[in-house]
Amino acid sequence: MIDTAKAVTDLAWLVEIGADEAINDQPTDWTQVASRRTPTARDAGPGRPPAGAPSAAAPGRSATPPEKSFGGPPPPATLAGSDGPLGSNEARASARGAATAATTLEDLHKALLAFDGCPLKQTASSTVFADGNPKARVMLVGEAPGEQEDRQGKPFVGPAGALLDKMLAAIGLDRHAEAPDKAVYISNILPWRPPGNRNPTDSEIAACLPFIQRHVEIADPDILVFLGGISAKTLLAKTEGITRLRGRWFDYGSPGLTRPLPALALLHPAYLLRNPGAKRETWRDLLSLRQRLQALPPRP
Repeated sequence: MIDTAKAVTDLAWLVEIGADEAINDQPTDWTQVASRRTPTARDAGPGRPPAGAPSAAAPGRSATPPEKSFGGPPPPATLAGSDGPLGSNEARASARGAATAATTLEDLHKALLAFDGCPLKQTASSTVFADGNPKARVMLVGEAPGEQEDRQGKPFVGPAGALLDKMLAAIGLDRHAEAPDKAVYISNILPWRPPGNRNPTDSEIAACLPFIQRHVEIADPDILVFLGGISAKTLLAKTEGITRLRGRWFDYGSPGLTRPLPALALLHPAYLLRNPGAKRETWRDLLSLRQRLQALPPRP
């Protein structure tokens, strides 16, 4: 007899680690899938066909039809133009082309929804594009959606988002404000949640990078703020950790911008929840942001 309470607890644990979507009806033993490979002529030796290759049919008899395979996902496609997932180089090229063609935020959102070059899209529930006022003078760029963001389709709506809202309110900013001087606009490096909230891989970041770069170009803020190490290191092309980058001002540039943007790196709100003692230095960084914002000339 099934223990209902234990089953519910097990399911909750699976959801917590990111295993929240059924891919197949039956589980797949990937250790066995990975160990299989197609025999080659080199394996068979000279003068012998590879193992498993169809042999010539005897006169009057038809060749044995190939065995059909049922269950389990198909192997990833490796050829351009196939219906399978894109390779890393193809994904980056496709992302650059789609992002560059977008001239409005709406165009960019549609391009992102149509993009299939990042495998995270297959396991995420939502494409998390942005939140806040697109006309804001300050744009915040985080790392990737978490569980709550994936469910609601907006960035920074979980516990880290609640702390971020308090941080912004302390210096007079609000993501829901209508006045550009008081508002913020928020997005992420990746629009799809990595399973279990793990760190994204380099290939996942590279596949999505053209979209956030174009996002910044179209929004065209006066100040850019990086929330967390992945965001700062990716867009600034730095190898230093966030503890060395935080509190420092940089010039961020890209081909679609008419001038470099002043950019500030901050500790991620999720880090502050785990390390409350770091809030003091973050407060100093927020004061630096407020001072820089107040010093901006009025927009024409």
